[in-house]
Amino acid sequence: MTRQVRAAGYVGLLLALGWSAPRTGAQSPKPAAGVPAFTVDAVMAHVKVLASDQFEGRAPGTKGEDLTVAYIADQFMMVGLKPGNTDGTYIQQVPMVGITADPATSLVFRKGDIRQTLAFKDDVVAWTKRVEERVSIDATDVVFVGYGVQAPEFQWDDYKGVDLAGKTVIMLVNDPPVPDPADPSRLDPKTFGGRAMTYYGRWTYKYEMGAEKKAAAVFIVHETEPAAYPFSVVQSKVTEQFDLVTADRNRGRAAIEGWITLAQAKKLCALAGQDFDALKQRAATRAFVPVTLGVTASMTLNSRIRTLDSRNVAGILPGSDPALANEYVIYTAHWDHYGIGPEIHGDRIYNGALDNATGVGGMIEVARAFAALPVAPKRSLLFLAVTAEEQGLLGSDYYARHPIYPLNKTLAVVNMDGLNIYGRTKDLTVVGLGASDLDDYAAEAAGAQGRVLRADPKPENGGYFRSDHFPFAKQGVPAINAGGGDDYIGRPAGWGQQVSDAYTAQHYHKPSDEIRPDWDLSGALDDLQIYYAVGARAASTAVWPQWKPGSEFKVRRDRMLGKGSQ
Repeated sequence: MTRQVRAAGYVGLLLALGWSAPRTGAQSPKPAAGVPAFTVDAVMAHVKVLASDQFEGRAPGTKGEDLTVAYIADQFMMVGLKPGNTDGTYIQQVPMVGITADPATSLVFRKGDIRQTLAFKDDVVAWTKRVEERVSIDATDVVFVGYGVQAPEFQWDDYKGVDLAGKTVIMLVNDPPVPDPADPSRLDPKTFGGRAMTYYGRWTYKYEMGAEKKAAAVFIVHETEPAAYPFSVVQSKVTEQFDLVTADRNRGRAAIEGWITLAQAKKLCALAGQDFDALKQRAATRAFVPVTLGVTASMTLNSRIRTLDSRNVAGILPGSDPALANEYVIYTAHWDHYGIGPEIHGDRIYNGALDNATGVGGMIEVARAFAALPVAPKRSLLFLAVTAEEQGLLGSDYYARHPIYPLNKTLAVVNMDGLNIYGRTKDLTVVGLGASDLDDYAAEAAGAQGRVLRADPKPENGGYFRSDHFPFAKQGVPAINAGGGDDYIGRPAGWGQQVSDAYTAQHYHKPSDEIRPDWDLSGALDDLQIYYAVGARAASTAVWPQWKPGSEFKVRRDRMLGKGSQ
């Protein structure tokens, strides 16, 4: 199939999947003035295609990518978007490397004649991001570095100048849980955000620090509660892993990165004559000093390497005001999922229906609504379906580093990652609530629906760092990630968190993330109206949206725009 096809090429597939033309009945209730209504049928038509077995789980670099990219580009064209790349296509090439580790390996800790062997996948999940077919660590010293954090603003340094070059480091997941001096039962709100995870707690930061310290290997100890997902999610990484390719072919990274189970971490500490719980308690203090365990680590990874160009799909609606059309508002949603992977309950296709066929379907319908306006918004709207979010936000990171349109001309990013499938809510969850003026835009749009904003109920899970708005925020562009809520209409208190937790435990990053008969997208339609309203306001406002004072991203934005800019 060609990479850009016409709609007729999908008619047979749509019919085979039980698709019917959108009906006018199942639409969003009570749209606010100037905001269009969206329909369940229109959104679900896209989800049924993207989450079908024919699309093979939409992994980058596969037939599933070819089908997905072609479908999205075709839909962008159909709804009236122009090619979003300046080369006249809907495609931005994203050069990546795909690395598949041979599972016939193990991690061995040794002290004297005593060996502790960790089985691949069951006890340890490891990979390399280096573009090398074989990497190894051989009897490297093992050092426990607590949470692996170096945060001068909190007077925190888990490294204390210890030389870690060529060593294997073991780190704990999330931020150090520092007790509040006024109430030791709570976390200190002035250190690492209290309950809210900072970037210091994100696993990507921990591997970055390992590389900065020139460690040979970095292993994070998995614990379900602070990680916010079970070890089975980590185990999904035994399939092909992707990364962007640097000039040094990623040799600046540690040779081996990975996770080990909590049970194996405790056995390692016992082997070293240490108590894991005692070490963990010490690691939550500024006085912590790295602990050399007197144990060595050895592991060899043989990998299958392939380089590829994955693709972001970009469609643009040019602005109607000649003076402002060279300024942009971006909508993002990631199209990828995990493809074909390890079998679970007889199924190997990781369809990714909620995550994130719903977001892509919703974004297409938002684009359709804007394109149907008699006069387009003043500024240009870029709709960007990005690749490899599941591999570490690679597609959005690539765009943020290699933008098609300048970031200093980009006002805002509205991200759509997983629509609400459980029904209407009285509230709207905004991850990182209060970060920028975009939250104020969302509050006004939600208020028109009789809804209120609420903060992420689990900020300790680090949701702000886990989706495609974040690479733009890191560069300084105001970005919002919102959706769903917790106060479900007609449901008892706490019901929303219960169904969310059940999804995470049973379906997140598993083959069972499929369309289910109990889905209720009425709340998703409400959210689409808010996404539309936020983008519409940003595309017409006289005053650019800003980061709120105190935001860690404000300095970058101010530097980007220059003194005296908007």
